[in-house]
Amino acid sequence: MRALTAAAIGLAAALALVFTVTAIGAPEGPTSPEPLLTTVPAHP
Repeated sequence: MRALTAAAIGLAAALALVFTVTAIGAPEGPTSPEPLLTTVPAHP
């Protein structure tokens, strides 16, 4: 029963965090024109 209670509290905390971030929204300001590098560039 304790595990179920702990899981419910954890889920509620996670949902509260998601809803808070959603309510705040994305920060204002300019974005970078440079693309994000997700891989290491290949060397010839």
